[in-house]
Amino acid sequence: MTPEYVERYARHLVLKEIGGPGQAKLTTSKVAIVGAGGLGGPVALYLAAAGIGHITIIDDDTVERSNLQRQIQFRESDIGLSKADITAQNLRAQNPDVTAIAIPERLTVQNAHALLAGHDLILDGVDNFQTRFDVNTASLALGIPLVSGALGRWNGQVSAHSGNQSGPCYQCLVPEIPPQAETCSEVGVIGALAGVVGSVMALETIKILIGLETNLQGKLWIYDGLEAKGRTITLPKDPNCSACR
Repeated sequence: MTPEYVERYARHLVLKEIGGPGQAKLTTSKVAIVGAGGLGGPVALYLAAAGIGHITIIDDDTVERSNLQRQIQFRESDIGLSKADITAQNLRAQNPDVTAIAIPERLTVQNAHALLAGHDLILDGVDNFQTRFDVNTASLALGIPLVSGALGRWNGQVSAHSGNQSGPCYQCLVPEIPPQAETCSEVGVIGALAGVVGSVMALETIKILIGLETNLQGKLWIYDGLEAKGRTITLPKDPNCSACR
């Protein structure tokens, strides 16, 4: 460990649950973040700060002015530019220990395996169910753990999935695409909620990567921001799930 390394990660190194071995695991970990928006932004920033060695950002969208209300990784000057490119640039500037790769493409069932293979964990922060299903399918096929987050209005949720047949997958939670799925542009969202949910996603990622059993795998965390109430429930594995049965 160099003096700069010790200084940067000092607050992790003194935590008994992380320490030197745990920080070394983070430094050698490779994660993929699908979606560089309201959730992908805080997730990416906190994972880069934590010293995750390699972060891949996958998003084909560009920055819009309406994003700035909650997507704290962007500035006014970024409007019209690639979300993936700008996020990766910010991560490299934040922490030179991190290799941040931008993939300004939309993840689909056709390219999911190629984009996600080789990572230690996948984070899903997208806003449409078809992409969520494609990410879940790839997670199961590749055997890579998945952390998924969602938000709308004042409510958010985070779930984690092992990436194998031992526990529930994302489609055990959401078996089919809802016929009238609402988007944040339609129903609104309080901006700071993205930070709450994204931070929990980052926290769960760190716990899974360093091997802590006190994580959300097989569980769903639900948060009501208006009432400041949260709860965690166990997710049952659906024996009829079309994705993991």
